[in-house]
Formats: sequence, structure tokens, C-alpha cells
Amino acid sequence: MHDDTAAYIAITRLQAAYADVVSRRAWAELEPLFLPDAPVHVDTVTNPVIELVGAQALGEFIDGAVERFDVFQFVPLNTVVHVAPDDTAKGRLYMVELRQDAESGEWSNAFGVYHDDYVAVDGRWCFAERSYQSLVRRFGTDRATVFPFPPFELG
Repeated sequence: MHDDTAAYIAITRLQAAYADVVSRRAWAELEPLFLPDAPVHVDTVTNPVIELVGAQALGEFIDGAVERFDVFQFVPLNTVVHVAPDDTAKGRLYMVELRQDAESGEWSNAFGVYHDDYVAVDGRWCFAERSYQSLVRRFGTDRATVFPFPPFELG
């Protein structure tokens, strides 16, 4: 059983580590953040949901998705975490991607939310499952496209 405050801090550190790895495109550093068989679901709303398993598959997917940007920053905005007494937790992480297209120089933003399941393994918190959904996308000076907020229970 974990102390709620200590678990919350460890999980927000995990989320920050993920943001750091993605912003630096350091895909090999994703491995210790996830269970080896962690399912990851990516819903951009405008395309079918992408189903991945494990950190390597996630890194390969993100690398392909961000290769066209010469600037890419993953910025956490807010998080909510519910720690259970059994070394598990659920959370929501709101984020924005700040991006510049390498060819056109056009800036864009993508806002989204992650719904996460976490587990403590040998005293270290990691992602057991991640589900991402786009909330807003904006390119250049165009009006943003806004998507419905997905349902999710924290427990």
C-alpha cells in the first residue's frame, strides 16, 4: 500500500518524464516508463483508433508522427490522479503539443487528454495502459477544430 501523496508525486514525475522523452525524441528512454505489454490507444478522432503494445511500438509511432516538425514540444497542462490502495492508480493528463512544420514553417497546436492506468512495480510507478484522445487541433491562423470530451471514470 502506498502513501497517497508520495504516489501522486511519483506518478506526476512519471508523466513529466514521458513529456521530456517525447519532447527530446529520446524513444529508447520510453522503455522503463511502461509495463512491457502496456496497451496504448491513440484516438485522433478524425482517423480510426490506433492500437499499440509497449513502449517500443509507441516510440516508433510517435517518431513517424512528429518527424515533419523541426520544433516539437510536449507540454503537460494539468493532471488528476486517483491512487488506489492496491498499488494501482488512474489518472487524466491534459497536454498540448507546440509544433512547427519543417517545410512550411507553419505553427500548429494539438490539445489532448490521456486516460492512464498506473501500477507500482518494485516500488516504481509506470504506465500500465494509456488512452489518448485529441481535444483540439489548430494549424496556423485557421479556426481550431474542437472534438467532444471522452468519458472516463477515475474510480
